[in-house]
Amino acid sequence: MRSRLVAIAAACAAGLVAAGASGASAAAAPTDLAHQVLPANDGWAAATTGTTGGVAADSAHVFVVTNRTELVQALGGNNKTNGANATPKIVMVQGTVDGNTDDAGQPLSCAAYAAPGYSQDAYLATYDPAVWGTTQRPSGPLEDARRQSEQNQAARVQIRVGPNTTIVGMGRDARMIGLNLLVQNVDNVIVRNIDFENAFDCFPQWDPTDGSSGNWNSAFDNVSLVGATHVWVDHDSFTDGDNPDSQSPVFFGRLFEMHDGELDITKASDLVTVEWSAFREHDKTMLIGSSDTATGDVGKLRVTVHHDLFDGVDERAPRVRFGQVHVFNNLYVIQDPTYVYSWGVGVQSQIFAQNNFFLAASSVQPAQFITVFSGTAIHATGTLVNGFSPAHQVDVARHGAEPRRGLDAGAVRPDRPDAGGPGARRPVRGGWPPPVGGGAGRAGRATLVPWVTTSPTCSR
Repeated sequence: MRSRLVAIAAACAAGLVAAGASGASAAAAPTDLAHQVLPANDGWAAATTGTTGGVAADSAHVFVVTNRTELVQALGGNNKTNGANATPKIVMVQGTVDGNTDDAGQPLSCAAYAAPGYSQDAYLATYDPAVWGTTQRPSGPLEDARRQSEQNQAARVQIRVGPNTTIVGMGRDARMIGLNLLVQNVDNVIVRNIDFENAFDCFPQWDPTDGSSGNWNSAFDNVSLVGATHVWVDHDSFTDGDNPDSQSPVFFGRLFEMHDGELDITKASDLVTVEWSAFREHDKTMLIGSSDTATGDVGKLRVTVHHDLFDGVDERAPRVRFGQVHVFNNLYVIQDPTYVYSWGVGVQSQIFAQNNFFLAASSVQPAQFITVFSGTAIHATGTLVNGFSPAHQVDVARHGAEPRRGLDAGAVRPDRPDAGGPGARRPVRGGWPPPVGGGAGRAGRATLVPWVTTSPTCSR
């Protein structure tokens, strides 16, 4: 614990220098976050046409929303068709929007979604491996009822977002709880300054064929990018809130996993920048590319992940298939004994990991930072572990290459619009993500020392 605090103190000290340089300009005038666009050269989402979200919205399409009903109305009025609503729009979120509510704003429990014929007790009894076996997935009337129950919940909690949309939180307390923001087959979306919490699935599916011991699988992410292009995710936080999986029961010897990803980027999504955001206390965090057989992903899934915090996440930070993904200047805090890995090298993936900082427990070795699935290459440089001196710089790709079949530590090149680096939107107060503010100038190149300007325990 002492070494952890020393490392955090060093990170905070580095941040104070940056804050002193930008504090005066940040305090000079309030910033209109709703009309900001992604700056030029800020990662893959800045490529080609750039990402402007709803900046072209007229006054009739600028909304303040405080609940699910208002959110759906602002996005077009019909959740089933809102994904096709291309009218430029700005949606400002005030307070808490709860996905598990009816049209009158009353809370909905899992029982409200359950289809006729479904009960968890019956499901557990029917598909117990001792009864059902372990060689095939559940099928039959009870599985059909489970699937229908899940679809009933999806109709409430999956909120479809159309193209040319900006969704931005107002102040420091904008939250979306139990809600899956679905950005599917659309272009030009901005999501900023929102706390996403506890997108839970009441009806996980048991799959005895998933892994050596089977697994429970859930359907909902906090944010899902599915075939989406030009998306900017900025200054958001992602957490399971007061419903962590660590408190879930165990059935069939496996954790009853009610959460899927925090931010998943799949199905030929492309040109995405994820920056200055926090991912906390979660298992499967960020999946880029959903299948080894999704050949339509080839040439897509170009994503930039920079200046983010991954605190207490077990895996997928990110896991990549096919994509060209630049991961730089991120802070990884690894204390949880359930930690698995951070960077997943999947089929035909090209990860360029540059100048990241790992604050890791003594039981965690650098070789654990990378897990190779069906991939063969990663380029990792400038990685620092538990300190800022040259002695703390670790060649993690080569460190982990020996026990990992076919890993070429130097094969990936940073083919991207711009490397990015110490971001123009530098924090001036404590907390992570830091407050949004200030104009965004041109990003510089990544530096030797990661830009770990704040941490969860810093205060200014």
